[in-house]
Amino acid sequence: MDFQKTLSQTVMLESPPLCYESLNGSCLKFVYPKEARIALYILFVVMSLLTVLGNLLVIITIIHFKQLHTPTNYLILSLAAADLLVGGVVMPPSMLRSVESCWYLGTLFCKIHSSLDVTLCSVSILNLCVISVDRYYAVCHPLLYHSIMTLNATAFMIGVCWTVSAFVGFGVIFLELGILGVEDYYYSNVACEGGCTVFFILHCISTAALGTLQPLGLLYE
Repeated sequence: MDFQKTLSQTVMLESPPLCYESLNGSCLKFVYPKEARIALYILFVVMSLLTVLGNLLVIITIIHFKQLHTPTNYLILSLAAADLLVGGVVMPPSMLRSVESCWYLGTLFCKIHSSLDVTLCSVSILNLCVISVDRYYAVCHPLLYHSIMTLNATAFMIGVCWTVSAFVGFGVIFLELGILGVEDYYYSNVACEGGCTVFFILHCISTAALGTLQPLGLLYE
């Protein structure tokens, strides 16, 4: 009897830790040593603060000085705003998930966080693409630059960047287009309680990329 009790305790001690011990289908939890957790929290907090403060400085500078109110700087302003939101909104929950190796903020907030993550990263990428187009015309076609890259055209492109990115980010996550056709595999092998992963199948990524770039005229037949 004592042997069985000892064996049962040993099995319980050797069983891998879970995010939710009382729930079926819970994700496995990786427990970092205390010193490593403290170091990771400090690192992520510093990175988040630097991201927020650096981009906030760019935003304030462009808004404050009127001589910086140019189409190129408005594109940089849009890029800085997206990166500011990444540092202030996306990175803190990601920090908790990375250090604790579990998601404890609920399913709804997981979807919101994932949507914001995809949206803001898409905005940053699209802004960089538009900035490259802006620089191309400024260097290769300087005589046409001011007639093409007007303030209205810049505002339109910024609006397209944010609108399309929001449609892709929130649409794909909340409509679950990323797991379309592989729902059984996803819920059997990927989804678990305490997890928050962004899962995309290949055709969804391709469709999202095409739909994101086409309005900007960056794809050619």
